[in-house]
Amino acid sequence: MTMAAKKVLIVAGDAVEALEIYYPYYRCLEEGFETDIAAPSKKVLHTVVHDFEDWETYTEKRGYQIEATKAFEDVDPNDYDGLIIPGGRAPEHIRLNPHLPGIVKHFFEANKPIAVLCHGSLVFTGIGEVIKGRELTAYSACQPEVESTGATYVKKTFHKDGNLISGHAWPDLPSLMKEFVKQIHQAEKAAV
Repeated sequence: MTMAAKKVLIVAGDAVEALEIYYPYYRCLEEGFETDIAAPSKKVLHTVVHDFEDWETYTEKRGYQIEATKAFEDVDPNDYDGLIIPGGRAPEHIRLNPHLPGIVKHFFEANKPIAVLCHGSLVFTGIGEVIKGRELTAYSACQPEVESTGATYVKKTFHKDGNLISGHAWPDLPSLMKEFVKQIHQAEKAAV
């Protein structure tokens, strides 16, 4: 029996952090997962590069471009086996899109793997009760927003709370993606 290819959704927008979208996107393709990038509109997205230099915070430079092949309004979350939410500055504005909260809620309610990195946690500020009581990490400056959702901020660079897999910043991508891929495959085995 041949299993259908697993499908992963990445939600992003302009100013998404370059490593935080490119690494998961190519890692999913490498694994054989069909992977869609969705944004407020179907368009070429502009990424940013955040780095930790000699400043008290991260620096930001213009990055590469990457195509969003779907608009949020055209996404049916039932079609996907996992969700990835990269950081950068995109989460602060995509969370205002009226279609995004329903997409994100679906993955919590269906207990599907959710990988969130850095400022990606900001999208949780508009999803209501499904995040309350959960534990996650994020970039340290996001702690107040994480706590405002009713979730518990964990002071680690990588954390797993069931299907919710979170990382502090792009250096944590190997741990984050290893666990995300593992959970996608576990769900596939459970379905057989």
